Amino acid sequence: MQESQILSDGVVTGTGQVDGRIVFVFSQDFTVFGGSLSGAFAEKVCKIMDHAMKVGAPVIGLNDSGGARIQEGVVSLAGYADIFLRNVLASGVVPQISAIMGPCAGGAVYSPAITDFIFMCKGTSNMFITGPDVIKTVTHEEVTKEDLGGAMTHNSKSGVAHFAAESEQECIAKIRALLSFLPQNNMEDPPFVATDDDVDRADPRLRTHVPDNPNKPYDMKVLVEMVVDDGIFFEVHPHWAKNILVGFARFGGRSVGVVGNQPAHLAGCLDIDASIKAARFVRFCDAFNLPIVTLVDVPGFLPGTAQEYGGIIRHGAKLLYAYAEVTSPKVTLITRKAYGGAYDVMSSKHLRGDVNYAYPQAEIAVMGPDGAVNIIHRSEIADSKTPDQTKEALVNEYRETFANPYKAASLGYIDGVIKPEETRPRIIEALAMLENKKDQNPPKKHGNIPL
Repeated sequence: MQESQILSDGVVTGTGQVDGRIVFVFSQDFTVFGGSLSGAFAEKVCKIMDHAMKVGAPVIGLNDSGGARIQEGVVSLAGYADIFLRNVLASGVVPQISAIMGPCAGGAVYSPAITDFIFMCKGTSNMFITGPDVIKTVTHEEVTKEDLGGAMTHNSKSGVAHFAAESEQECIAKIRALLSFLPQNNMEDPPFVATDDDVDRADPRLRTHVPDNPNKPYDMKVLVEMVVDDGIFFEVHPHWAKNILVGFARFGGRSVGVVGNQPAHLAGCLDIDASIKAARFVRFCDAFNLPIVTLVDVPGFLPGTAQEYGGIIRHGAKLLYAYAEVTSPKVTLITRKAYGGAYDVMSSKHLRGDVNYAYPQAEIAVMGPDGAVNIIHRSEIADSKTPDQTKEALVNEYRETFANPYKAASLGYIDGVIKPEETRPRIIEALAMLENKKDQNPPKKHGNIPL
């Protein structure tokens, strides 16, 4: 191997600009020893990452590698660890983006896993700890590379990847679009992009978009697109945990992170995957000073043995923890219902929500009226000669007394009950008021999030 010296040694590194802003890039070259990582290869990547930290600019890694260069032994393993360390130290300091353009296997997968966002290309990229051949030998399972670690596998099943592109060109275009929403580093404010979309625009379609029937589904993504600048919502993780939406948008030119329950999937319930998806996104936004706009329509946490055995308590606590530690501006809107612990978790006033709104039809309660009446008035309904009519009357009474936004507003938990068509101007007004918000958490080395 010492006689096979290749210029650039399997990785091309450098710096350039995206929309006039500096970025640092390393691109693994599969034509040189299969893109395998050597000591020199690792030194080049580390140098780029060190520069990015000093300058305060994003790092973009284009991954296309066969893994560690076997001939170098422990030197290549040390090289991976050097990169992993820099990934960890740069986390929350500069944005880190990984694009999987080909194979990414073994230890090589951990560097992308630490970065903020992973892009994959359909049909050409894959990620896995152990390949199909090893799996067949050890567990006797037969699986293809695509089914094991292809783009849609990691976008829809594992949640490891955030975006799936049809081609490498589309992948790069999506990375550029993502960067347009992000600051260069954790000391900067998000970029401002001027818009012709009127900040006072009131969309009359919002009056009827959210159904009065609390059990009828609707598409929260459509609501988001109605109120953000120019209808542009850059969704993150669109194929995984579809019962919650996360992504980037702009209000009045300001970049924000948007989190919203999705009633069109699992009634918008929070489950294990949704909690993890939203928690990771919320923590990213907070790290990079992005305000968080939360749209709430949640009936609670998903019940069932699979969820309990899978640790819904611990995973749900991740989302609670993430929202509680946020010091960026937080604007919350309850569009229809917020029941039980899920009300608390979804950026409630009690978790330091700055501005909390609700639509007039919003229901805020320990549980839905039907379930509450079944518990509170069980004997009364059982003793009634007309149980159905008695229950209906009690449900209506409960809804009028407790399950409305005015009770919460009278307690100071809701700052305003707003008309649906006022959503855009009221959110923009709140974000403008919070533009210079300063808040901090108690001094500590770091918290212990329930991983």
